[in-house]
Amino acid sequence: MGIGRIRGQLLKGTTPLLVLSVLRDGELYGYEIAQRIRERSGGAFAPSEGALYPALHALEAEGALIATWRESDKGPRRRYYTITEQGAGLLAAHEAEWSSFSVGVARALGGPNHG
Repeated sequence: MGIGRIRGQLLKGTTPLLVLSVLRDGELYGYEIAQRIRERSGGAFAPSEGALYPALHALEAEGALIATWRESDKGPRRRYYTITEQGAGLLAAHEAEWSSFSVGVARALGGPNHG
């Protein structure tokens, strides 16, 4: 498996966590969410529409997000997403799972967190 494919799989699996984490700071529309993830990750992650919107819709269906349409001065109306209380709980669970997972990977690789 190539590096690009590995990165794609990691991004796919972490997109809900990344989405919830940027929405913790306030509501955003899709393009802003992708931009914020790219900025926060130093360009390491740049979710495509094909990864971002299915994650947004799934999180909305789970009750983790609410979405509202708004008119825009600069083009078509936009759908803004806001994290819910349930979403904040899901984010906390995702963060704990990611922390445990990343420590386990570091240990398996013999990194500084092993032992």
